Amino acid sequence: MPKPKVTEAAGISSEAVQAKTGKTWSEWIAVLDTDGAAAWTHKEIATHLSEQHGCPGWWSQMVTVGYEQVKGLRVKHQKCDGEFSASASKTIAVPIADLYASWSEPKKLAQWLPDGAKMTVRRATANKSMRITWIDGETSVEVNFWNKGPAKSQVALEHNKLKDLAAVGRFKAYWTAALAKLQTLFEGANASEAIVRGPKRQGPIKKTKQS
Repeated sequence: MPKPKVTEAAGISSEAVQAKTGKTWSEWIAVLDTDGAAAWTHKEIATHLSEQHGCPGWWSQMVTVGYEQVKGLRVKHQKCDGEFSASASKTIAVPIADLYASWSEPKKLAQWLPDGAKMTVRRATANKSMRITWIDGETSVEVNFWNKGPAKSQVALEHNKLKDLAAVGRFKAYWTAALAKLQTLFEGANASEAIVRGPKRQGPIKKTKQS
């Protein structure tokens, strides 16, 4: 009985993998099975893909992750070190400098993330990224900021070193709600300001002569 066709793995479609590597997911899985990769470590598989099959660097990592998921060697949200991560992102109608300030300035941070006062920022690059030790002292958060236009930007984060899928679910919900609150803080304020300003005044209405 033929094996079922794999159309997606590691969040990437088979068409995308084929376009970048020359093989579909099903083809890569067959190749790695033949090579005996199911008994290898993540690093060994990625190195083998790169050196023996010419798979590009980043794609060798993604093909490895996809293979591990399909073979049951890794579950969704699990990283190559066995730990788990939760991610979230939000595009907000605000300049990137203002979005970054909502994370870097304590008073602004407190408006949408009360726990932020207890976290530790290990490293930060203005308007680009932050590396944070979370309030539990064990997990970490990587935050990246992306400019999407004059008045639009995106924040994307990954909460790492989580112990299990239950923790992934908790932090996924936590950060999704927090970023939604941040979006409301910015876009709600802009809407209110527009209401306060009111509509633009029109010029005086010209009277027309009646015949």
